[in-house]
Amino acid sequence: MEARRSIEDACKRRLQKIKVKDVGGGIKPLQNPFQEKSTNCKFHPLKLVLFFIVVGTFYIILSSPSVCQHNNAHTVSRQHFVNRWIWGASDPRYISDVDIRWEEVSHVLNQLPDQNKVLENIGLLNFNKDEISEWRQVVPNANQTVLHLDYAEKNVTWDTLYPEWIDEEQEDEVPSCPTFPKLEVPRKPINLIAVKLPCRNEGNWSRDVARLHLQLAAAGLASSAKGKHLVHLLFITKCFPIPNLYRCNELVARKGNAWLYKPDLSVLRQKVQLPVGSCELALPFGTTEEEHSGNKRREAYATILHSAHVYVCGAIAAAQSIRMAGSTRDLVILVDDSIGEYHRSGLEAAGWKVRTIQRIRNPKAEKDAYNEWNYSKFRLWQLTDYDRIIFIDADLLILRNIDILFRMPQISATGNNGTLFNSGVMVIEPSNCTFQLLMDHINEIESYNGGDQGYLNEIFTWWHRIPKHMNFLKNFWIGDDEVVKAKKTHLFGADPPILYVLHYLGYKPWLCFRDYDCNWNVNFLQEFASDVAHHKWWEVHDAMPEQLQDFCLLRSKQKAQLEWDRREAQKANYTDGHWKIKINDRRLKRCTDRLCNWKGMLKHWGEKNWTDEPFFHPSPPTIKTQKTKASSLSGI
Repeated sequence: MEARRSIEDACKRRLQKIKVKDVGGGIKPLQNPFQEKSTNCKFHPLKLVLFFIVVGTFYIILSSPSVCQHNNAHTVSRQHFVNRWIWGASDPRYISDVDIRWEEVSHVLNQLPDQNKVLENIGLLNFNKDEISEWRQVVPNANQTVLHLDYAEKNVTWDTLYPEWIDEEQEDEVPSCPTFPKLEVPRKPINLIAVKLPCRNEGNWSRDVARLHLQLAAAGLASSAKGKHLVHLLFITKCFPIPNLYRCNELVARKGNAWLYKPDLSVLRQKVQLPVGSCELALPFGTTEEEHSGNKRREAYATILHSAHVYVCGAIAAAQSIRMAGSTRDLVILVDDSIGEYHRSGLEAAGWKVRTIQRIRNPKAEKDAYNEWNYSKFRLWQLTDYDRIIFIDADLLILRNIDILFRMPQISATGNNGTLFNSGVMVIEPSNCTFQLLMDHINEIESYNGGDQGYLNEIFTWWHRIPKHMNFLKNFWIGDDEVVKAKKTHLFGADPPILYVLHYLGYKPWLCFRDYDCNWNVNFLQEFASDVAHHKWWEVHDAMPEQLQDFCLLRSKQKAQLEWDRREAQKANYTDGHWKIKINDRRLKRCTDRLCNWKGMLKHWGEKNWTDEPFFHPSPPTIKTQKTKASSLSGI
């Protein structure tokens, strides 16, 4: 650039000396400056050659792969190169303020079984000049490569990576994710990739675009290793790395802010092929060696019941639906001591392998609140006799086989609201150290909804979107027009089914009379009302053995509640008119407790709830079945 300006200045000075001469008594017109420049300004041949060399070199640099990693974003990458490497600009999103304690780095590196080999070639990412110099002191004999990574575009936010909704059916557009620049693979193989990660002090430290980009870039470089070449990754960070990308069982050593991993590169290669966020649907991984060899798969469906015997019927129906959909995988249910022998016998008869757990209290919940014990779900990660679990809530039906989800990574789920996932159906990979990670932070991490779903969304912020038909919620949003309502209703009742999973919200079908969806009789629950979906659940119920249908009988108190709601709907004259329908449900005449005069309860409705006393609800004898030996996760 300087060479070019100096040539132009010389030309201008030369042109200023040109005089207009009078020829034949007239005035000679001014010559075109560009013409004068071309005719009167003659360059020295060597200077001209030098000029073209400078311009050509600059063009080659801007066009090189080290600057442009993606065809879709090469213009942005060039600008990043100019800003970062020529003018020295830096992106504050990538700056980490953590002070490196080099004794911690030395400590974890000393845990390497083959130090000389691993520390032969080191790649350094996101360290400043002083830190790079310090690395030479810590590992003086290593060949060091400073890894240069272009920044993500400024308009890439967490909301763009994790949109609340995408066009899954591709009716108007094909969903796509932003492209992150990648690291160029050095010619010499890297044995250790060291990365310094930012960790903001705000509560949303894990939803950080730069932090995600750095970890994905490091994973991409590591997974490019050929053959049996081993790669380790060292992260310098105050906050834990992405737990479902860098798994805790691959952690070689940790000291303070230094985290050293030896990843399974075959698994890492699969994960770097996933979309960077939920902006696209994630696709299942390829078939596994076990599928080719015919070995028994260490995979299972799992659910959990704690302090809620009313969900036993739902869990039995869910098991029935899984078998009707054609899956033969194991069924595992976690229960606490509040689930008695009678209900356990029904679960076992339905096919569930019952495992007893000790409940985990949510330290931020109030006593006796609905969410007091829902952190018990973390016990799922202790099912380490399985490699992969599809967790399902006990209030849903599997309408089509979803075994394909066993080929999805942790955490795969449907979107919920905002950037969050719905934990009603999710894929997890059991691990005792992941369970410990969940337990270690229960006192500091805030759950957005006070429950396990909110907490898990703070731990697993890098999750993978599966189609909404695999966890389709039974509800009609405020604002749904008649076309949308008709489409949902069609999906609820389609035969053969279109949906894979139908998730029942509001009053559960087994807690209503079978004649119609009782959500119609409660004003604030009407958005969950659908007679078509209601009858779909009862079809599965009717396919269950009769002895299992008995676990879906109504208690007297629930009968009274349903009649109370019906009368209130009648008083309000609800226009849907469901309160007019005559009840023919045979369960109305069957009594399971010592409070059979349920109509008499209505005289005292709303008074102190004495009907929940155990005396009034004696437990029936357990049903006879081939009993599966139950195991226990208690005390772990």
